[in-house]
Amino acid sequence: MKTIQKRKLGNSGIEVSALGLGCMGMSWSYGEAKDKQDMINLIRAAVEQGVTFFDTAEVYGPYVNEELVGEALKPFKNEVLIATKFGWAPANNTEANARWNALDSSPKHIKKVVEGSLKRLRVEVIDLYYQHRVDPIVPIEAVAGTVKELIQEGKVKYWGLSEAGAQTIRRAHAVHPVTALQSEYSLWTREPEKEIIPTLEELGIGFAPFSPLGKGFLTGKIDENTKLETSDFRNTVPRFSPENRKANQVLIDLLNKVGKEKNATPAQIALAWLLSQKPWIVPIPGTTKLKRLEENLGALKVELTKDDLYEMEEAASKITIQGARYPEEHERLTGR
Repeated sequence: MKTIQKRKLGNSGIEVSALGLGCMGMSWSYGEAKDKQDMINLIRAAVEQGVTFFDTAEVYGPYVNEELVGEALKPFKNEVLIATKFGWAPANNTEANARWNALDSSPKHIKKVVEGSLKRLRVEVIDLYYQHRVDPIVPIEAVAGTVKELIQEGKVKYWGLSEAGAQTIRRAHAVHPVTALQSEYSLWTREPEKEIIPTLEELGIGFAPFSPLGKGFLTGKIDENTKLETSDFRNTVPRFSPENRKANQVLIDLLNKVGKEKNATPAQIALAWLLSQKPWIVPIPGTTKLKRLEENLGALKVELTKDDLYEMEEAASKITIQGARYPEEHERLTGR
């Protein structure tokens, strides 16, 4: 197993590889599910490359992504940190229905679903347990109190929030320390810089940005002519309409320019930029290809100087990203 750069998630003392691996796309969301054995091999290849931070969720599939991650990481469970998430309920409250469209962070529901995640992940304790989205019906204090009980029972080690607003983070943290926040953050999604990052810094909470490559757009491999699979959720994302993809290519031009100077790909520059923002930021890019995994890890060798970052900031400040990052019904679930 290779040794790569490590980072601490805030003040928690948890140390993980400076880049994690988001596993969602292996089973769900980005077109058809990939071959299970191929994905097990990929996850294990990531471990061999030094990755120690893996991200999944109950709703991915649903269920099958946790099962995949659990099987792949069973031989390494004492060497890696697995994060998963709770907070969705099956539509019509039937487990067989794969359309999960209702939030449920009630204490009763959390205590029920943690057992399923433990079983699917093949672990005795969940390393990091995120609330997937803030439930407007259940006070965050009740959620934090319930997870605190799970921690006291030895079923969960640490807990976190996903796409939560600054005030919610503060209220949750006051009940039981929040270890990490998971929200979208990249060169084309910079909203967290306004309130979220200052709040995390003040409270000593780590940040695990998902979609650090803009759902694939920042790799430079997607343009207005790219055809996505019909089951790919990006077809519903306004930012991925052909006209917005064309308008947003200006950001790829910037990444290509810097990449040529650094002998790096656009994806590596995008990740290096993110890593340079704060020492407690641990991006979790997802991939289903070994070549991409290795490319992403190559970002850890890219050094952006203060001058590089200043020039990138100057150029990026003149770019207005076109299109919302989520369809309206999903956008409403963020920042609460």
